[in-house]
Order: sequence, then structure tokens, then C-alpha cells
Amino acid sequence: MEAVSETKDITFACSHCASALVVDAAAAGLTLPCQRCGLPTNVPKILAQRAPDEDKTDGRLNEVRRQLKENESQRTEITGCINQLTIQLHRWQLRLQTLDERRRDLQRQFESPKNSN
Repeated sequence: MEAVSETKDITFACSHCASALVVDAAAAGLTLPCQRCGLPTNVPKILAQRAPDEDKTDGRLNEVRRQLKENESQRTEITGCINQLTIQLHRWQLRLQTLDERRRDLQRQFESPKNSN
């Protein structure tokens, strides 16, 4: 789902890494590289806008649409944050694994002179 703000920006999620992206509405329908992962992702097309007289008669529906767009924008942002934190967690897990392996190697080196005496 995409969101269109009053400034004619499109907020959407990268189809590869789910990072939150914001582009000018002129980019609707184009394929652009993601700013985070660099992979090509499609910019969604802008949905047709309602006529002004329809908006006046259906203000509540427009408010619900606006809230849905805002909600989706926030969900996209949070998903991007979760993905970034997940990547960081994996980096720390790999670092911990490396340190554990190093500790085992150092313990073996420490114990091997004892055994040779």
C-alpha cells in the first residue's frame, strides 16, 4: 500500500529489504535503486484522486483514508527499523561467535604447554 502526502511524495517499502522509501510523485511507476540495499524496486503508481465535491460530501471517508495512509507509513518505517536492528543483531551474534572461537583457541594454547611438561 502506498501513501501520498500533501507535498506529492510517495512513501512505500522496498520490495527486497522493506526499508521505508520516500520519492517525489513524479517517480510513480518507475524502477529505482533502494537507498539502503541498492536493489531495484518499483515505485507504486499514485491512486486516482477523488473529485473535490465528492471529498466535501464524504469527509469521514477521506479522514479514514488519511489515517490508513499514515498508519501504513508508520508501519513501513517501523519495519525498516526492525530490519536494521535484525541485521545489527546478526552482526553482534557473528562477533560473539568469533570471540568464542578465539577464546577456545587461546585456552587450547594455554593448556598445551601444561600437558607437554
